[in-house]
Amino acid sequence: MVESSERFHRLLEVQDHDTVIDQLLHRRANLDERNELRGVEGQIAAVDAKRNEVGADRDVLGVGQASLEEQITASRARGGEIERRLYGGQVTAARDLQAMDEEVKHLKKHVSDLEDRELEVMEQLEPLDDTLAIMDAELAGLDAQADELRRSIAEHEAEIEGDLVRERAERARLAAQVPEDLLARYEQLRTRLGGTGAARLVGGSCGGCHLQLPAMEFDRVKKAPPDAIIYCDQCGRILVR
Repeated sequence: MVESSERFHRLLEVQDHDTVIDQLLHRRANLDERNELRGVEGQIAAVDAKRNEVGADRDVLGVGQASLEEQITASRARGGEIERRLYGGQVTAARDLQAMDEEVKHLKKHVSDLEDRELEVMEQLEPLDDTLAIMDAELAGLDAQADELRRSIAEHEAEIEGDLVRERAERARLAAQVPEDLLARYEQLRTRLGGTGAARLVGGSCGGCHLQLPAMEFDRVKKAPPDAIIYCDQCGRILVR
């Protein structure tokens, strides 16, 4: 264990490392790239939601188009079958031939109407398909941007983690040289006082709250034994002389 007067200086070094550790943790949590990534992910969510809306409209039209195509195919097949019978010689009765001829004409008219409706659907589908293609390209670009930001974040995090490992190791080495009761009191104060539990006394001012000690208090502090634990009467931090 170090000399009694030195334990406070070791404690102040522990505080220095704790401050650096807190700064590193804050830096890791608030990387510019992380904020940018949140923005890009917000854009992706917005575009994706809009794409889902357009895609739903496109799906409805697509189902309608498929139904029309099935009806067209079935009507053509029915018309072709009737024409084969009409001209195949199996039916000879004039009334039946006339009825079949009328049905073929009706089916052809029906197919023509269905094709007109399908064309209308296709005209509605075209701008939706164009919009979806634009959105897909936009999403691809945003995804690439997000991936690049994630890679950058990972690199910065790895660098910061290396610094944290070194700072924590040195902090642990120094903390081992501070009496347990003093270290425990420091930890309590650090938790309660925003990360700073010990500060240097500089020219009668507390390095933690930066307030000047009253003259009588400063005189008392100067006369206190070297191993006495001194607290700032303004903020309560441990003062290191």
